[in-house]
Amino acid sequence: MGMALTVGVRRERGCAVVTAVGEIDMATVTQLRRRLFDLAASGRPLVIDLDLVSFIDSAGLGALVGTAKRAAAHGSSLYVVCAQQQIRRLFRLVGLDRQVLLARTLDAALEAVATPGPHPTSKPPRVARTTGPGPGKEESSPRNGRTMGRSSGAANGTGSTQPPA
Repeated sequence: MGMALTVGVRRERGCAVVTAVGEIDMATVTQLRRRLFDLAASGRPLVIDLDLVSFIDSAGLGALVGTAKRAAAHGSSLYVVCAQQQIRRLFRLVGLDRQVLLARTLDAALEAVATPGPHPTSKPPRVARTTGPGPGKEESSPRNGRTMGRSSGAANGTGSTQPPA
């Protein structure tokens, strides 16, 4: 995108706090990913503050997903600080809000780190339920073994529910 990314790290309340400033994109994600992955392997809670990030693309989101997985593999968690509605909406759209704790302020994230209890990544996965086959799909009827689904008659406008001979 053009704007550089600055990454700072400090220790606070027993965890690493990473502050990112600028744009997280394909051109800048490598330095962020390297820093986050190293910190996630420590087993300590990790907080990344994105309040000063003006842009994040799929490469940046991928780095956060990878960091969350690495932190979990080492017995820890990733907490993300962001008050920007646009970025929070993006996290919800891609489901990242179910993999990391998303806090509006640094204090809220640090308080969540200190508070024992289940982490967002321990939530049971959402399961989509359907009442039957999707459009254009077929399933066998348990009673007669015939296929059910869209009929070719309805598709060809004849009103018949039987396929043409």
